[in-house]
Amino acid sequence: MTDLDAQVRAADIDRWLSSRFVAEVQARSDLITLYAFEAELLAIPTRVTQPLLAEMRYVWWREQMDGVFAGTARKGHPVLEALTDLVNRHTLERAPFDALIEAHVGRVHGEPHDLDAFYVGPMQTAVRVLAGPGLDGAVVTAGRIRGLGQVGRTDEARGLRAAANRALKALPAEAFPAVAHAALTRTDAPEPVKRLRLTWSVATGRV
Repeated sequence: MTDLDAQVRAADIDRWLSSRFVAEVQARSDLITLYAFEAELLAIPTRVTQPLLAEMRYVWWREQMDGVFAGTARKGHPVLEALTDLVNRHTLERAPFDALIEAHVGRVHGEPHDLDAFYVGPMQTAVRVLAGPGLDGAVVTAGRIRGLGQVGRTDEARGLRAAANRALKALPAEAFPAVAHAALTRTDAPEPVKRLRLTWSVATGRV
């Protein structure tokens, strides 16, 4: 297990488990790189107690995006090195990364969760990494369900489940691990593995 893999496993077990569905080693590593970047951002408020200090760290990450998207990796930082390579190989767009950082800045100042920035954009980027461009629309509702579940709005999440599952039928099989962690089926299933198996069944029609 790589350091980034272990980092994601510790920070987000659902998405780490979903990445296990990716058989191809490089593709799985790419997905883990995205999730490790998000783990770094999520950890900042746990390491500093003052919003201004947290914002300063997010500003640092925002500045690092210049190097990432210029193809100039920050040497010695495993996440930034891996992210720079990933962004350039897949010609990823910068906007979702900037939006995610800005959403984190807003959160440390008490603003409501930006569901699109926190959940939809990253899911769309993950799908692009696994299956290429042109599939953003298929995962919008799935991303919002993930977000609603994370902030405790489970009734709203359940209400969107059928629409999300219909939209996900447009995804090729290789894109599935990018959405497997979303709460698309039984939100009362206690173990992450059970949720993933149910979601896999819905996505592949094996129900």
